[in-house]
Amino acid sequence: VAAICENVGADVNDVVLGIGYDKRIGSDFLRPGPGWGGSCFPKDTRALVKIAEDADYDFNLLKGVIVVNDEQRERMVDKVRRAVGGNLSGAVVAAWGLTFKANTDDLRESPALAIIEELVREGAIVRAYDPQVSKQLPGIEVGSDALSVCDGAAALMVLTEWDEFRWIDLHEVRQRLAGSAIVDTRNLLDRAAAVRAGFSYQGVGR
Repeated sequence: VAAICENVGADVNDVVLGIGYDKRIGSDFLRPGPGWGGSCFPKDTRALVKIAEDADYDFNLLKGVIVVNDEQRERMVDKVRRAVGGNLSGAVVAAWGLTFKANTDDLRESPALAIIEELVREGAIVRAYDPQVSKQLPGIEVGSDALSVCDGAAALMVLTEWDEFRWIDLHEVRQRLAGSAIVDTRNLLDRAAAVRAGFSYQGVGR
């Protein structure tokens, strides 16, 4: 739905508000982002497809959901690629968030890591910070704070919805970045505040 909103010029937040009024659905989990992760959804969806195949049932609906989830990660990579001018080779990108969601230290099947790994494959230099991750990870420069990883970066991407990122002074972030692009894959930051601070802001479904 977020992808459709981007293509037609709508705001997914307005669509989510309308859908959430249906009490059978609610709005608690209607948050567009970079795709699911963690130890449950990826494993369980693949397992259901395999169970269906073993029972001679072609579970096309769930297969489609998995494909769309994978495509969402590719869409986030493309946003970053455009943000740095179309070529990721040698581009320094700051990343906020590594865990698959906030308030955990779980990196399993993290969409943040999948996106970063693709950026690195295309030649980007990624400097990342996560409040719960201090160990160094292959191909990623893990920093000690959110501001320092922004120093000299061409773009900033928000990959995990940690509250501390929401309150960081965007004017200071703008001074540290060499570029002016934010790719907010969680729609966490205040878009109007980012624009006022001099950023080119890309969210999801907006």
